[in-house]
Amino acid sequence: MIKTCLELRDEYRKNNFSITADKLQFIGVDGFDVYNISKPFIDGGRQLLAGRVEPRDSEDSTVRFFEVNDTVCTLVSDAPEFRLQDPFVHVVRDQLILGGVEIFEHPQQPGALWWRTVVYGGASLADLKPLFVGPNGMKDIRFVDLGARIGVFTRPQGEYGGRGQIGFVTITDWHELSADLVAQAPLIDGLFVADEWGGVNDAHFLGDTSIAVLGHCACFGEQGERHYYPFTFVFDFTTMTVSNVKMIFERSDLPAGASKRPDLIDVVFPGGMHLFDGVMQVYCGLSDAEAGRVIISDPFVKGRLTNEQ
Repeated sequence: MIKTCLELRDEYRKNNFSITADKLQFIGVDGFDVYNISKPFIDGGRQLLAGRVEPRDSEDSTVRFFEVNDTVCTLVSDAPEFRLQDPFVHVVRDQLILGGVEIFEHPQQPGALWWRTVVYGGASLADLKPLFVGPNGMKDIRFVDLGARIGVFTRPQGEYGGRGQIGFVTITDWHELSADLVAQAPLIDGLFVADEWGGVNDAHFLGDTSIAVLGHCACFGEQGERHYYPFTFVFDFTTMTVSNVKMIFERSDLPAGASKRPDLIDVVFPGGMHLFDGVMQVYCGLSDAEAGRVIISDPFVKGRLTNEQ
């Protein structure tokens, strides 16, 4: 039986989890918010993360890069900038992968905006080149290195995906990736009820046929406000089944702070995870205005990862 967001939240609240939660400080971008960040990655010997940078009263976003020192993140002024929202970072086959959401004018609806996921790849941040453009209207495309294959998580909406379901497909190499393939990826059952939605934010191969997945589940409240919760599950990509679905923290676990709008107060948008020594670090956006880091016990039953970037 599929559990709703609120059922997952209530189960989480019944458990006494140990959690360390901090907001991140961003230096060099006075007057702008930084949120919906990526996980940190190593580039040129420096630990960096990508962040969505924009004014509080606008969604005109630029992705910029920051050097990370614990909870203090300092702008790298000479790093490239991308006209994207909600950046994500993977390392796939020793290649740095950067993606984000591109906003553009809707071709059939004057005055309306549309979106798609745009992906870059390269040996380093300075070498990033266009790699893939996803289907129009699709966010939350993510990748995972499976060794012989590359896993692709998708997030269709509308007639195929409702408010937003998760799909999955594999490729042997990047040249096989296409917007049509992504749009037609089979859906994963057992995650969301009909009036709720979600997506994958990060994934790591656990070995054999299992993938550790970090994602978000979301719903509307009684007053139309949005609730976004980070959750995890284990995905078997041969049987297309999920297990161990659980919520791992919520917005109120972090210090209170600013919100872009009143309906976005209870929003956590996870940007990525690192797993090591039985610990999970999650980097996340908060209330569409700030960013944080949460440290919890590794929620995946099949062990932990090593040698991550």
